[in-house]
Amino acid sequence: MNPPLVAITGASGVIYGVRCVQRLAEQGHDVHVLVSPAGEKVLGIEHGLSADPLSWFDEPPRSHVERLSIDDIAARPASGSQVPRAMIVVPCSMGTVGRIAAGLSSNLLERAADVVMKERRPLILVPRETPLSALHLRHLSTLAELGVRIVPAMPAFYTQPASIDDMIAFVVDRALDAADLNVPLRRTWRPDEGEA
Repeated sequence: MNPPLVAITGASGVIYGVRCVQRLAEQGHDVHVLVSPAGEKVLGIEHGLSADPLSWFDEPPRSHVERLSIDDIAARPASGSQVPRAMIVVPCSMGTVGRIAAGLSSNLLERAADVVMKERRPLILVPRETPLSALHLRHLSTLAELGVRIVPAMPAFYTQPASIDDMIAFVVDRALDAADLNVPLRRTWRPDEGEA
């Protein structure tokens, strides 16, 4: 089965995408990574990181992590015969939401999303925008009706997070769970214990 694909766009919150890649690799998954030009810029602005996913690890990852070029429309995820196991766009800008909803396929990110939808594999979008306009909601609703999972970057507080990292981990875990990648949730609601 082909590796999951994590795509990072230029919305604020690129750390969610970085942590998704790290978590998948920690769990032994090979991962393909796409970073849009705007995502590359935001990685530098928000965290001083490069777009090379191997630089996001303190030690070599346990699995194969490969960056794909967003301009390489001939890369494996562009083909229905090489469809990714799942695709997570995290964070997902509203421009990307609109282009995926319109089926534009003007680069590898958009084409891969189109392929994942047509092949009925999990496509998860983690939108980062506030407030949302009626147009944003319309595009998200269209995609949800097509089976796309919309996982807003909204950390929970029932887990009693002690740090920003805890809040990031919650969103990452929910996105990976929605992708059905057998990555265990680190914290869950346990009402019988009175705490998460």
